[in-house]
Amino acid sequence: MPIPADEFPLHQAPYSLAHAASSDRNFYDRSYWNAHDRTGEVFLITGLGQYPNLGVTDAFACIRRGDLQHTIRMSDVLGSDRMNQQVGPYRIEVIDPLNELRITCDGKAQEFELDLVSRNGAKIMLDAQRFAQVGTWEGFIRVKGEEIIVDPATWVGTRDRSWGIRPVGEPEPAGRWVAEPKADGGFYWIYVPLRFDDFALVFIAQEDGDGLRTLNDALRIWADGRVEPLGYPKYDINYRSGTRIPESATITAQAADGSPLVVEVECLGHVALSAGCGYGPDPQWTHGVWRGRDWIETATYDLTNQSDPGIMIATQYSILDHVGKATLDGKVGYGLFEHSCAGRHAPSGFANGGSMAP
Repeated sequence: MPIPADEFPLHQAPYSLAHAASSDRNFYDRSYWNAHDRTGEVFLITGLGQYPNLGVTDAFACIRRGDLQHTIRMSDVLGSDRMNQQVGPYRIEVIDPLNELRITCDGKAQEFELDLVSRNGAKIMLDAQRFAQVGTWEGFIRVKGEEIIVDPATWVGTRDRSWGIRPVGEPEPAGRWVAEPKADGGFYWIYVPLRFDDFALVFIAQEDGDGLRTLNDALRIWADGRVEPLGYPKYDINYRSGTRIPESATITAQAADGSPLVVEVECLGHVALSAGCGYGPDPQWTHGVWRGRDWIETATYDLTNQSDPGIMIATQYSILDHVGKATLDGKVGYGLFEHSCAGRHAPSGFANGGSMAP
């Protein structure tokens, strides 16, 4: 059966747009946003995903204030109209594609409300299955009786739009990978999109326990659309003593003319993506899992409670999204510093999964 989206010449396969071209159960189509006022005192992360081969759609929003992380998450049946990006009280409205979007969450009963508009310039970082943008926000956030006015003069953020294959929904049988796990068990991840006045930077790296880099991307995108490759950067991360939580980092790349390009990043406030946001080893909720029709719940996490194994894993070994304040040649920019270091990573001095920074 056709759906409304089939009226548009967007097809990439001889199927209705109600279906993914791949039959893989793990096919997903997701949006992620973050928003902050550049201080690190308040940090919002939110997103919506569709999982057509599972028949599920879900969304979440998370805000950190002080040591507390407040979340709301929603899940429901994926309807026939995939252009209607709504789950319960949460909705994404595309006002001007790639330029202006509106996110609302009418969660009065759950004490979690959003009404935010994001406006983006032409600074787009492209990949075959992913793009990112930097932009500004305006609107309001209401959480637990507190109202936060979002002023576009100070509030900025980044957006990540991706689709393809990644583990989603209920876990599949692990089979051989449990019986024969990788010897080092190391996973090291860096994702840093930054906005400056005249350009944007994006750094991506994934390494194994020996430091072998299996993914590398480093670009400067100028306001006029020029894209400048920045080589194979070196990442020096300063971790808080006794933890794997970054406090700052130095990224040393190479400009197109061969000169060194050194970015100093200060990690301000962060959100733990595995504490209620559905990413990684989140014990409460995982993207794409069937929770029934019209499902909604809220939770609050104290990120200082390291006696809770879930909080320990979320803050020390899973992905942390930091407000990143960056300096390059005297210029100051802001964006996201996303990092995870789990298991062994020899270049960082982590000899095994239990190692922490001195």
